[in-house]
Amino acid sequence: MIEISDKTNLLEQKSYRYQLQDVAEPNLYREVYPYDEVPKMTFNHRRVPINMPKEIWITDTSMRDGQQSVEPYTVKQIVDLYKLLSRLGGPKGIIRQTEFFIYSKKDIEALESCRALGLKFPEITTWIRANREDFKLVKSLDIKETGILVSASDYHIFKKMKMTRSQAMNYYLQTVSDAFEAGVIPRCHLEDITRADFYGFVVPFVNELMKMSRDAGIPVKIRACDTMGYGVPLPEVALPRSVPGIIYGLQHYADVPSEQLEWHGHNDFYKAVSNASTAWLYGASAVNCSLLGIGERTGNIPVEAMVFEYASMRGTLDGMDPTAITEIAYYFRDEMGYRIPETTPFVGRNFNVTRAGIHADGLMKDEEIYNIFNTKKLLNRDASVMVTKTSGLAGIAYWINSNYQLEGDRKLDKHDPLVIAMKAWVDQEYEDGRITVLSNHELEEKIAELSDYQLIHPHSPKQND
Repeated sequence: MIEISDKTNLLEQKSYRYQLQDVAEPNLYREVYPYDEVPKMTFNHRRVPINMPKEIWITDTSMRDGQQSVEPYTVKQIVDLYKLLSRLGGPKGIIRQTEFFIYSKKDIEALESCRALGLKFPEITTWIRANREDFKLVKSLDIKETGILVSASDYHIFKKMKMTRSQAMNYYLQTVSDAFEAGVIPRCHLEDITRADFYGFVVPFVNELMKMSRDAGIPVKIRACDTMGYGVPLPEVALPRSVPGIIYGLQHYADVPSEQLEWHGHNDFYKAVSNASTAWLYGASAVNCSLLGIGERTGNIPVEAMVFEYASMRGTLDGMDPTAITEIAYYFRDEMGYRIPETTPFVGRNFNVTRAGIHADGLMKDEEIYNIFNTKKLLNRDASVMVTKTSGLAGIAYWINSNYQLEGDRKLDKHDPLVIAMKAWVDQEYEDGRITVLSNHELEEKIAELSDYQLIHPHSPKQND
């Protein structure tokens, strides 16, 4: 059949209908994933068109994938993080949804406490096991959408579930039918899609989901899960690793609209952010992320990274408040005891700190020379320098003011007695043979020893009161 595509406004063939291939042995893509070697990146030189959706947004899994990777959060912590997420996402709901567990009294208390805040965004959804009783629980809580695990690769179907493809597909479809019966929007998490037989299982399965959705009059959402971080954002890479190919295929061969298509990635090969941006570019409206990228193994796509990817692609923050990112980082560190690596982009203590002496000199003359953007305005984080033997009085004063965020009449100049005393100590350290930069901790300890000032603890969230 030939018809005009509502995506490209061109005549296209619509006769592609892939049937389930119920193989006797699992397809483990051993040439691509040899296990005893580094996974192979194969190319087929086939390109698919960029298809940026009219609207793109972020969804959050901090309370689900994130929380299961660290010590469980308290109800108060979940509520506090939910409020910060809402502020970060802004009034337009660029951070549109967040997902919760609902298995314990604490889970439900946290969900109800967040809902009692009356915030429009992010919308609260859930993640459940694929059984009828859990759907009843979702319905009783008046939750409109829930995630359902539907593992897509033969690694899971054959090795973990001990099923054939047809058995797994029938089980999944019955599970989704239970969701429709309960009046709940199912969000199908296609686990391990980057090791799945795309045309032999994924497309036929999603075609059936979309047919059931049309019959039920209830949308079904498709979350493409790069569970092991194998996805590759480069054009012309072959399936099953091709992010452009996966997103294009789900739209073109399985008729999934952009607004019902979501990407969930992991960072095992350092590609989480680039894969997520690629998913947006090729047609997925949503990318699923977690705060600070906390998640299974190497973590998920960081929410904060995609805030800036969004602004970069759209040319606007669309009402998002990125200064909340800094407060989120402080909250994880000070209230939750989570150690953020100091060089982590946007949230690490030293992400905008210059170490090289010649760079520090340039930064003090004009911070734009060595700062990625106005971090004070966008993140409420001053650009800073490390103290070395070449820092001088001005450099030490700059470090103290930046590190403790001293402003106005509390700001120190290079003639301040504390600055002069610190300069003498720094000079002595290097005269004694030191060659490395002085750490923040060392400087803070010496300031505490020398100073009668009531300096605020570095980077405390109370510093802006």
